[in-house]
This record gives sequence, structure tokens and C-alpha cells, in this order.
Amino acid sequence: MIAAERVAGAPISWGVCEVPGWGHQMAPERVLAEMRDLGLAATEFGPDGFLPADPAERARLLESYGLRPVGGFVPLVLHDPARDPLHELSRVLDGFGGPGATVVLAAATGLDGYDRRPDLDAAAWRTLLGNLGRAAVHAAGRGHRAVLHPHVGTVVERGDEVDRVLDGTDVPLCLDTGHLLIGGVDPLALARAAAGRIAHVHLKDVDAELAGRVRDGRIAYTDAVREGIYRPLGRGDIDVPGIVGALESAGYRGWYVMEQDTVLTAEPPPGAGPCDDVAASITFLRGGAT
Repeated sequence: MIAAERVAGAPISWGVCEVPGWGHQMAPERVLAEMRDLGLAATEFGPDGFLPADPAERARLLESYGLRPVGGFVPLVLHDPARDPLHELSRVLDGFGGPGATVVLAAATGLDGYDRRPDLDAAAWRTLLGNLGRAAVHAAGRGHRAVLHPHVGTVVERGDEVDRVLDGTDVPLCLDTGHLLIGGVDPLALARAAAGRIAHVHLKDVDAELAGRVRDGRIAYTDAVREGIYRPLGRGDIDVPGIVGALESAGYRGWYVMEQDTVLTAEPPPGAGPCDDVAASITFLRGGAT
């Protein structure tokens, strides 16, 4: 379905997350080795502290595992006029190293985690859109491309909020198939309608029943992740082949990042754990049985 050289990993598939108290955090040496052994071509960087802060040391570490750098997820508060997001963005980009990375921005709430979020008024939306544009220009000036990631528990989650970003800026999107569905957006419809605005892809499959429970407030997002809302590709309710086909037909030639967010309670046994789900997803992407 997709050439292996365009399929990347993400540390969150191994439970490595920026949210305080998320769960057991695996060491980078094991995560990177399992990515390599699964045949992934590259990886996103993961949260602060997972990889070395020094860009040269970071590059050497990834190269030692045969992995190319993709870029990374950068949550920023964009809607608060009292906070300038460029200071934090500059600090993060100092670790990205050479040009060509993707800066996957999320419009953070300023709260810990992704279980609560405010609704913004018109003034806050103006600030958000303005700061998003500034962040994209700043990233471009450092040689990187910024995309906006609609994400559960941020201030850009629902369909109307995605539309405001598309209508109010020229910043491209990260199409995260799982977060979009949980937020009430059909990722296949968005891939067809806005293919020209999609510059990065996070592939997830999702249990639609659990997603509905998150949407209507019957379960918190983090609890839903613990219960397995994210499934190996082909074992959930998202039309992954349809989405990939729509993007490829429209000329998308970027990365497909494997992401099945997970919460770990302890270190998995050697040769088992999250890598099993990632392996099943890779098999599905390569057209094999799941």
C-alpha cells in the first residue's frame, strides 16, 4: 500500500508521552531498536527528554539505529495574548538540528493532559490564528515546515475548529486519522476535501464505540487510551486504505507515521508489548493479513 521508505514510527506507540503521569516510559535504546528491527525508516522525536537535546548527539543516536529524523510533536499555547509561543518554539527547534523536519504543532490548552479543554471566544481565535501563522513563518525561517495537528483535548479538535484553521490560515494540516475521528471529523472525507492542505499524516485505527464515548463525555480520553481506543491498523473502524488511496491519488508524497497511542503500566517483556501492535500495522500497510 505504501513504500517502506515513507513509513515512520513515533515513540507514543511505545507509551512515551509528554503528559505527566501518563504511564511507564520505555528507554529510547529499546524503542529505537524495536523500530529498527520492525523495518521503520524514520521516527518522530518524541517528547522533551526522550532523545538528547543536542542536535548533533540526537542525529548520531538515530543514525546508529538506521533511522532518519522526521521532526516532532510540539504543543504550544497559541490562543493566549499574554504568551508568545515563539520563545518555546525556538527552544524546541534548537534540538531539531538541520533543515527539513516537520514541526507538528498542536494548539495546546495550557492545562496538563488532554481530558479538559476550553471553548475559545472570537478574540482568542484571532490570537490563535495569528500565532499559528507566526509559528509557521518562524519554523520556515529555521528550515522546517510547520503543520497544525487537530488533536483531542486541544482547542482545535472538532470539525468547525478544523474549518476555522483551514479558512483562516494557509498553514497545512497533519491528518491524524484517530484524533480526527474521536473529535467527530470523518478523516476520509477530510482527506478527499482538503488533500492539498495535508502535509503530514499520523495513521491510527480506532474503536468507534469508544470514540463516541469520549465525544459525549462518558469516558475521559486518557482512560479510553488505557482501554484500547487505538487499534492496530485494519482492526478498528477507520478506512485506512481509503484514506491512503485518496491522499496518494491527490499527489501526497510525505510521511506516514505509525501511531497507536498507548499507556503502559510496566516494562514489557523482551520481544513483546507495543512492538507487536506496530508490527501488525506494518503488515497491514504492506498488504498482508492482520
